Order: sequence, then C-alpha cells, then structure tokens
Amino acid sequence: MARDTGRKNDTGRKLIAQNKRARYDYHVDDTWEAGMVLMGTEVKALRAGRASLADGFAHVRDGEVWLENVHIPEYTQGTWTNHAPRRRRKLLLHRREIQKIIAKSEEPGWTLIPLSLYFKDGKAKVEIGLARGKKSYDKRQAIAKREAEREMQKAAAARFRRR
Repeated sequence: MARDTGRKNDTGRKLIAQNKRARYDYHVDDTWEAGMVLMGTEVKALRAGRASLADGFAHVRDGEVWLENVHIPEYTQGTWTNHAPRRRRKLLLHRREIQKIIAKSEEPGWTLIPLSLYFKDGKAKVEIGLARGKKSYDKRQAIAKREAEREMQKAAAARFRRR
C-alpha cells in the first residue's frame, strides 16, 4: 500500500500561454520564475486558459518588478469586480533576484520579456527573461542552422533505415 508523504512532484505545471516569438526575436540570456499579484477574476480567466503574452514586457520601478501589456481577458461570468485586461501587475521575486535584474537591465539594449505563463502547484507563475534583440541576419542564421540540423537528422534516419 502506497503511503502519501504529502510532497508534490514537479509535474504540477499547467501551461497557460507561451511567447514563442520571444526566442525568435531575442537572445534570452537569463530567466527567472516569478509569482504575480492577481485579482480573483484574473485567476479564473487564467484557469480557463486564456491569456496573451505577445506585447508584454517587464520593468523595474521603485525597486519592484512590474509586468505590463500582458492581456488577460475579462472573466465572462465576472461582475462589476472584473479586472482591466491589460493592467499593470506586480511580480513577486526575491530581493537578490530583483537586484540582479536591476544590475543587468540597466545596460543598454537589454529588456525583460515574459516567456511563459503557467500554474505551478496551483499558483500562477510567469517566466521572465532578460533578452537582447536579434538582428535580421541573426534570425536568418538561426533558420539556416535549424534547417541544416533537420536535413542531417533526415539523412541519418534514411541511412539507418537502409541497414
């Protein structure tokens, strides 16, 4: 008989939204997991699996990290207590992490972008990354590299099948 130890495994992660374009448009240097200060209707809208990180960004103001332009649509069964879809949301990070973010993001060319939004053990989390924009030739090189790897895998698979 299996005994319940009360521990939760790390698989309790439910993805809500992902910014796939971010890794295409930016070189992501460092990432952090942050909690968010949300209203009740925002949590319910997220549980319905609706959010968009497309235009989102984060910045530091007065020693706190804020998430802007992330679209969480209004909860359909909400009342007058519903939230504004693109309101500013405070991110919850440790002081050391905020100091590290401040030190790195003050350099020119760096920005904080949300990479994914998910529930982890029932709590809404956002993964933010410190990123620098890619040039168009960087994007072409990444596409060429990906296609070359795909061709090598196809050739290896064809060679393996001939045996």
